[in-house]
Amino acid sequence: MKNHIACLIIPALLPLLAMAQTAPKGEPTNAQEAALQKKYGDKLKVQDYAAYQQLVAALPPDEQAWEKILEDQLGGFYFPIHVSERLKKRITAWSFVRDDPALPRVLLIGDSISRSYTVDVRRLLAGKANVHRAPANCGPTDNGLKNMPVWLGDGKWDVIVFNFAIHDRTKKPEQYAANLEKVIALLEATGAKLVWARTTPFQSKGSKNTDDSPALNAVSDPVMKQHNIPLTDLHAAVNGVVATARSSDNCHFNETGIKLLAAAVVKTLDPLLKK
Repeated sequence: MKNHIACLIIPALLPLLAMAQTAPKGEPTNAQEAALQKKYGDKLKVQDYAAYQQLVAALPPDEQAWEKILEDQLGGFYFPIHVSERLKKRITAWSFVRDDPALPRVLLIGDSISRSYTVDVRRLLAGKANVHRAPANCGPTDNGLKNMPVWLGDGKWDVIVFNFAIHDRTKKPEQYAANLEKVIALLEATGAKLVWARTTPFQSKGSKNTDDSPALNAVSDPVMKQHNIPLTDLHAAVNGVVATARSSDNCHFNETGIKLLAAAVVKTLDPLLKK
C-alpha cells in the first residue's frame, strides 16, 4: 500500500521539482527577500539583513532609533554598505556617537567628501567635541531642504559644518544660490555657529576643465560672506597636491587627501569650540 501511494505522489512532484531546478538564479523565495531585492538589488542579502536586524534588536533604544534613521536615509547604495560594515564591527562615519554632556556638539553635513573625513575629524577632536554626522550622503541642496529636519534631530548643536556643491553642479548659478539661502535659513534657526566647507577640486565626467569647483565656489563664497559664515577652505587644503591626494575618479580623495581635509576642518573648529 505504501509503495502504491509513493508511486502516485512522486510523479505528481516531478513538475514542481523541475520548476525548482529551472528557476532563475537569484529569484526571491519569499516576500521579504522580494522587497529587499526590489530596494537594494543584489547589494543586500536576506541573511545579512536578518543578522543586522538581530544586532540592532540588542542595542539600547537610542541606538536602535539611530539605526532606523540610517535605514530610512542611506538609500540603496549606502545602506547595504552600512549593514556590511556594521556586521564587521567597523567604525565608520555613521557609527553611533554617545555624547559626553560636558563637550560641545558638532554636526558635519555634506556629501561623500564630508563622509570620508568624518572619522578622522572625530578622532582629532576626541575629548574636545562630540562629532556627529548627518545620517545620509547629503547630496544636493534639494535633498538638504527636504531632509534637514531629520538630520538636525531634536538635540542642540553648537557648531554645524556644511557643504552642498558637487551634486548641484548642473544647476544654474542663481538656483544654486537661492537653495543655499534656504539651507542657511534652516541652519541659522538652530542657533549653532555655522561653518561652510569650501568645495574641493573635482572634474566631472566628460568635462574639459581640470577643476569644476571654481564655478561653484564663485557662487557659494559671496553667499557665505553675506551671512558672515566662516569658511574651512578645503579647496586650498588639497589643491596643490591633487595629483597625489586624489583618487582616480578625479573627485574623491585617498588617505593622504582625507587627512589633509580633516586637519583643515579641525583647524577651523578649534577656536570655535573654545569660545
